[in-house]
Amino acid sequence: MPRLTRKLLDGSFRFPPGLDLPAYPVDLPERVVQFGEGNFLRAFVDWMFHRLNNSGQWGGRVVVVQPIAAGLAGRLNEQDGLYTLALRGLQGGQPAEDLSLIGVISRALNAYGQWDEVLQCAASPTIEFMISNTTEAGISYDPGATPDQAPPASFPGKVTAYLYRRFVHFDGDPGKGMTIIPCELIDRNGDVLKGTVLRHAAAWQLPAAFAAWVEKYNLFLNTLVDRVVTGYPRDEAAAFAARLGYEDGLLDTGENFHLWVIEGPARVAEKLPFTRIGLNVIWTDDMTPYRTRKVRILNGAHTAAVPAAFLYGLDTVGEMMDDKVAGRFVREAVYEEIIPACGLDKEMLRSFADAVIDRFRNPYIRHYLISILLNSAAKFKNRVLPSILDHQRRFGRLPRRLVFGLAALAAVYKDGEITDGAMEARRDKGAFTMRDDLPVLAAMAAAWREYDGTDAGARRVAVAVLANTAVWGEDLNKVAGLTDATAANLGRICRDGMAAALAAAVEG
Repeated sequence: MPRLTRKLLDGSFRFPPGLDLPAYPVDLPERVVQFGEGNFLRAFVDWMFHRLNNSGQWGGRVVVVQPIAAGLAGRLNEQDGLYTLALRGLQGGQPAEDLSLIGVISRALNAYGQWDEVLQCAASPTIEFMISNTTEAGISYDPGATPDQAPPASFPGKVTAYLYRRFVHFDGDPGKGMTIIPCELIDRNGDVLKGTVLRHAAAWQLPAAFAAWVEKYNLFLNTLVDRVVTGYPRDEAAAFAARLGYEDGLLDTGENFHLWVIEGPARVAEKLPFTRIGLNVIWTDDMTPYRTRKVRILNGAHTAAVPAAFLYGLDTVGEMMDDKVAGRFVREAVYEEIIPACGLDKEMLRSFADAVIDRFRNPYIRHYLISILLNSAAKFKNRVLPSILDHQRRFGRLPRRLVFGLAALAAVYKDGEITDGAMEARRDKGAFTMRDDLPVLAAMAAAWREYDGTDAGARRVAVAVLANTAVWGEDLNKVAGLTDATAANLGRICRDGMAAALAAAVEG
């Protein structure tokens, strides 16, 4: 069976019907430098550029930079930048699949060994966009990154060196500023990256004119990305090869849902006409409502329901949605509690929620609940607690399902013992490892030492958990009715078991 390379595109190989092939020339100009060659960007941004090229609306290629020492640059070059992408999920409640052969990557450079070639890209007049999703520490300042390193140790350090080379090469030409679109999952990622680049420029004592050029003539756009990417399907690789007729060591998989929210001006949207071809890309001057929507509904539903579903004995999001009781809990928490509390356009929220429920039910993705439980306390504070507090402010009552989710989260830590920075805990189905910040684990373990098997003991646990200002940012015992509700839920969970307690929470 042949390996995937550009030789297969010479017309002699018969690709399977339904595979979306690149219908654009291989010699299109390089217009994007992309820091990150991993599964996500290849299944998200590069797929979008492929779609733009095939539509005839763009006409460009992507130079990929491997930002850490180990990565896929060599394998990408071996396949001439080609890879297959399988997007799968539910559409109208029915399984759907979209197969593409992506050909927008011109070449891949390893920053550790080919840094000079990366900097040569900075001198290219056709490269005007920078995309990133780095697998390093991310967008943070690293005092150990210096301009004499090849490359600088951090990603922002690399960006600073790249932009400085461009500034020097084009003699500070205002028209040669870059449009920089980070995809890292931090709030206001463009603003943070810009600030970190300017901090490096000051620390490196680069000319003030360079900092002014970065500030005035380079656009750092804030973004929100959303697509679950599952990567190389090891268990299905042989079946895919049999269907495709070739072997692809870079085969990538993900869900068919996608959303990219970009805070950017209309002139950039015209240069990147994603919306013109029907892609779910939103250009806006304020991404806050979209971030709130995603955090409250998508992330919040996970965080509120997963502790109960996990203790209930389920292992994946799909199992949770298929279960009569747990699935109902998720749906009612979203539509009856989170959306009413959100304060945004209800039609927009419901449309997004409908898509989220389909995504949770995606039969092609095995999203394990234990992985979602990672750092659950901080997630609950940011994703669910605002909905609880807003619901009470708006309606004068606590949302019973979300409050039950808080009690279920506390119950996850019951009977846990801290070992080597993690907590070894138990559910009816057996032992598991709960991973969280060590102070959180210690505080939860201390709270459960108040439990003596009685309802009064459950109340003492609830009081101790809610009083932890280091976790919640405030003493939640001051929230009217929350202590009583949490204590009652904890008592029921401990006394009757999670199955009975969850059913009671659903029935009200």
